[in-house]
Amino acid sequence: MTIFYTFIFLPLISAMLVPLLYKYFNRIVHTGWFVLLVPSSIFVYLLQYIPGVAAGDTYKYTLSWIPSLDMNIVSYVDGLSLLFGLLISGVGTLVIIYSIFYMSKVREALHNFYIYLLMFMGAMLGLVFSDHLLVLYGFWELTSVSSFLLISYWYERKSSRQGALKALLITVLGGFGMLAGFIMLIMMADTYSIREMIANLDVIQSHALFIPAMLCILLGAFTKSAQFPFGIWLPDAMEAPTPVSSYLHSATMVKAGIYLVARMTPIFGGSSVWFWLVAGIGIITMLYGSLTALRQTDLKAMLAYSTISQLGLIMCLLGVGSLAVYFGPGESGTIFTVATFAALFHLFNHSTFKGSLFMVVGIIDHETGRRDIRYLGGLMQVMPVTFTIALIGGLSMAGLPPFNGFLSKEMFFAAVNDVSQTGIFGLSSIGILFPIIAWVASIFTFVYCMIFVFKTFGGQYRPEKLTRKVHEAPWGMLFSPALLALLVIFIFFFPNVLGKYILTPALTAILPMMPMSPYDLKISAWHGLNMELVMTIGVIVVGLLLFKTTKQWIQTMRSYPQKLTLNHWYNQGLSGTERLSVSLTNRYMTGSLRHYLIYIFSFFVIVLISSLLLLHGLQFDFASNAAISIFDAGLVLGMVIAAGTVLFAGNRIVAIVALGALGYMVSMFFVIFRAPDLALTQMVVETVTTVLFLLCFYHLPKLTKSIERIPFKLTNLVISIAMGLTVTLLALSANGHKLFEPISSFFENAFELAGAKNIVNAILVDFRGFDTMLEISVLVIAGLGVYVFIHQRSKRREQNEIE
Repeated sequence: MTIFYTFIFLPLISAMLVPLLYKYFNRIVHTGWFVLLVPSSIFVYLLQYIPGVAAGDTYKYTLSWIPSLDMNIVSYVDGLSLLFGLLISGVGTLVIIYSIFYMSKVREALHNFYIYLLMFMGAMLGLVFSDHLLVLYGFWELTSVSSFLLISYWYERKSSRQGALKALLITVLGGFGMLAGFIMLIMMADTYSIREMIANLDVIQSHALFIPAMLCILLGAFTKSAQFPFGIWLPDAMEAPTPVSSYLHSATMVKAGIYLVARMTPIFGGSSVWFWLVAGIGIITMLYGSLTALRQTDLKAMLAYSTISQLGLIMCLLGVGSLAVYFGPGESGTIFTVATFAALFHLFNHSTFKGSLFMVVGIIDHETGRRDIRYLGGLMQVMPVTFTIALIGGLSMAGLPPFNGFLSKEMFFAAVNDVSQTGIFGLSSIGILFPIIAWVASIFTFVYCMIFVFKTFGGQYRPEKLTRKVHEAPWGMLFSPALLALLVIFIFFFPNVLGKYILTPALTAILPMMPMSPYDLKISAWHGLNMELVMTIGVIVVGLLLFKTTKQWIQTMRSYPQKLTLNHWYNQGLSGTERLSVSLTNRYMTGSLRHYLIYIFSFFVIVLISSLLLLHGLQFDFASNAAISIFDAGLVLGMVIAAGTVLFAGNRIVAIVALGALGYMVSMFFVIFRAPDLALTQMVVETVTTVLFLLCFYHLPKLTKSIERIPFKLTNLVISIAMGLTVTLLALSANGHKLFEPISSFFENAFELAGAKNIVNAILVDFRGFDTMLEISVLVIAGLGVYVFIHQRSKRREQNEIE
């Protein structure tokens, strides 16, 4: 167990060491070489689980965290989590190798870059291996925060800041919805464990909160995986450095939503709502992404929208595959099990060809200074290796043989054809839309892949349009995409190696009710003359025709009105919200302390008095009250006189003395009520504050007649009386509604419970220790802020004197 958590938390631990490595070694060696050891060692460590997981074994590890709240870091290694763990660490290794040659150790703040990257890697690993829902949520939000930092890495650019903000707003909004869904799921199942929930499906699926929990969880998954209409954040995230884009958008962040849907399929799969939302939104996203990719001229933007399209394809397959839960073991269930298998297969394939393509775009940008396809062309002549890698990745994404994308795309066509012939959930009438939309979207995918490859590398070479003298990239930048490209070809010829040891165990984790062995599902490039082959031939023929006639229609696509785009609506909504916020804020943020107190006290009075009246809380019981002695009455009278003196004193010395007297009389009440600890504490506080007031007295301006004379305001009188009356009524009502035994007896045992002879100190330090610690933290932060402001002011004064 210790070894497992050491490797899983290794990125987060290593992130704390990066600043030291950068400070002392970056001039000698690139910091990335040290960071490279982290994902590579994790990848090698996870490889040892493949034989056991392929044989059907699972591994559970528990790290005690907050046992009293049942909050432990419970990790589960099964086929699904292992698949994602290998992608996160494996692609992470290649991305860091690529970044060593892409990111300059002289011009870039590499310590920040690698800290953020390791934070993100650690968050993703924690997410996919978590079995505890709330721990999973914590890592989920850490991915949003770390991706925000990565996207805004070049924070001096306005576009980077805006892209990071958009990604954070959308994904965190979805995360809040997901948290609500998790809480409802926990309430239904009475457990935090995903495994225990799957074992207790009858209770969950019959509960009234089943559909609301499903909708909230899908909101989180759709926002994170850029599903329609939430995918607008993904293209703007391209402002991050290319290694970040390659990592976040091919193998990690956008796949988090895919992982969540796959992990929740045993719980929600089989429901018509789940099927239509997951499969329906997925197929719409695929079409939207492929259409929008055609309108792009920036290579990274084109790949970003292609990622949205490919994620929609995977999501659609997971939705179709969830029908296996509905049918269960049997022929129909087995048919739709293949759809889930295809989703996992394309998930892996997408990581290979999309990771290589993002790195190719980084190479083009690095060597030519351009990413705009209108200025590129003919690069095949000067960058033949880069062209070969781009050709392999592009044709794989287009779904052509002999590349792995062809195999999973054929399985996708088979799945949508199968679902169109299903008689449940209304599919008998409108199910035909699935293969039609899939075929049309695949045509557009084919076309933008051809544009990406041949408009960039084919045609006439125009060096005058480029900002740098072009040459082939160094081997370090070519190594990672070349390795991924080789993997693309290898998987085509040996797909069942991947299927047997990686994909089938992951499928078993998603559909545990379906009995299968590693040999049940075979991947083959040839299935005979069937509808899938006909659809593929149609895609190629129509796609080539559209590609050859690009000049006749592409401008029409690119002239789509900006006002009708989702991005425009987002920007308008955000700016409108900001204007409304500014307008409302300006109405009540007047700069007047009196106005603020009026708002606070009025709200306090209205809410409390209304609650007391509506809940019939105005009931008083004076039977158990103690008798009021002459000392009590005298102290109350003295406190009223002291308070009035503070308000109407014309001299500050008199006001300070009266304020101190008020505090000391409060301490006398504690003496009468036999609370000497509180009395001593109150006297110390009053002494210190009085001395501080007197120390500040020297620096205060003298009172003038205009200040001494306070005008009468009826509003102040009404609110003051209402506030005093409310507090009095609340105290009397609370005293008359003693529903439980007082807790004072518990605190009286402070010595036995905490070993403290001073009950006040025991309450502050032991019983409410976290509260006190946070209060001290706030004071420390405020003090540091004051110190910084004073220090900066002193520095400016010194600079002005020197000048």
